Amino acid sequence: MPILGLPPSLAAHSASLKPAHFSIEHVIRPNILALQPYRCARDDYDEGILLDANENAMGHSIPRLSSTSSSSSTFQETSPEHTAILDLDLHRYPSPTHIPIKERIAVLRGAESHEQVFLGVGSDEIIDLLIRVLVRPSSGEKVLICPPTYGMYKVCAAVNDVPVLSVPLVLDGRNGEGGENGRFSLDVDAVKTAIANEKASGGEVKLVFLCSPGNPTGTKLSLGKIRQVLECEALTGVVVVDEAYVDFAGEETSAVELVREYKNVVVMQTLSKGFGLAAIRLGIAISQPPLIQILSNTKAPYNIPTPTAHLALRALSTEAVASMREKVATLIAERTRLIQVLPERLGHLGVGSAIGGNDANFIMLPILSSPEGPPDSDRAEQVYRLMAEERLSQPQENGVWKEGAQGPVVVRFRGREPGCEGCLRVTVGTREENDAVLEKLGGILGRVVRGGQEGGNR
Repeated sequence: MPILGLPPSLAAHSASLKPAHFSIEHVIRPNILALQPYRCARDDYDEGILLDANENAMGHSIPRLSSTSSSSSTFQETSPEHTAILDLDLHRYPSPTHIPIKERIAVLRGAESHEQVFLGVGSDEIIDLLIRVLVRPSSGEKVLICPPTYGMYKVCAAVNDVPVLSVPLVLDGRNGEGGENGRFSLDVDAVKTAIANEKASGGEVKLVFLCSPGNPTGTKLSLGKIRQVLECEALTGVVVVDEAYVDFAGEETSAVELVREYKNVVVMQTLSKGFGLAAIRLGIAISQPPLIQILSNTKAPYNIPTPTAHLALRALSTEAVASMREKVATLIAERTRLIQVLPERLGHLGVGSAIGGNDANFIMLPILSSPEGPPDSDRAEQVYRLMAEERLSQPQENGVWKEGAQGPVVVRFRGREPGCEGCLRVTVGTREENDAVLEKLGGILGRVVRGGQEGGNR
């Protein structure tokens, strides 16, 4: 059955790619393949007097306040940036395609055309959509993940009543190839065996999620190992490479190059991390046009809001991309400093050396039972809560903490996940924020250590 909306020339080109045993018609759920997508008049016509969508022709009613506005108003003075948003056609539904954004992403990330690019409301919408179009609930079809990994794969699978098969990353501390280092590397043989066993028992792995650089591991996976999974004879499904943190690992390491060779790979990216635009919720999928067309046929008709599109287009300009890369370089330098300084200054209090890879904007920091002891998850969780809850001075009236004051510092406790025992995941902040982490972590650990010595145990 042909995919609705897909030009035959693109379908033919994709069909010629590897692996030969993969069929998009087999892998997509039959009801999705036959789906008649929602269409509107603006798919075909977007100029002139637009009276097709029952929009409010009078426009929005958000006031543009000035410095002379009443001080009793709950609105703040409208900045030039906010005014620019208000001047958009907010009374109109957004573009259903956003081709200019897709074209800039294709150029930036090395895709062959905008027809290989899909936009979602953050990567989470794309994860959920992939599961919905590929995996039939209660059918024996499964999703495979490699923990420790991003938690939304499992959440979206559960929401869609899809079972999850877990094949842990290698945790024995060996150094791997192609940047996989420390205790987190992809066990290709175990992944292939799990896929083959499912097939032999009458099941099927329809999606494999690989996080690279990993969250929470910070480790990029080698393209060689990803290729081995893509070429697995028993795999009839799709491999998803989640590259949310790719800008911190070097764009030359991206799996987007695999899209030129393979028709069973999807590469996910986002503007949330390197671009610093988490609030606008723009996720990206790059794949061959047949699967991109399936996602486009299935998504909500106007899923990307106009303000998001406006800001994304600005963020993808040449000037903004150059600025993004400068900021990423600054964060990488701070990451390097933290990795060195934390154990140097706080090792005597039980802070170990960072584990995993150094390819993201965070580090995995083990909290040990003692300076020479093993990782201690109970102690790490205690430290996590004290850092977030303890206030050693009161904030000023405007909510800003006084210089030198130790206000709350929120990190992430990951100590109950495989290979992450005793670990806190610490996002790399500004230099001032990182210095505050050093100060607060040292103070709390000092009191925890003293408390343990005085009380005999914790």
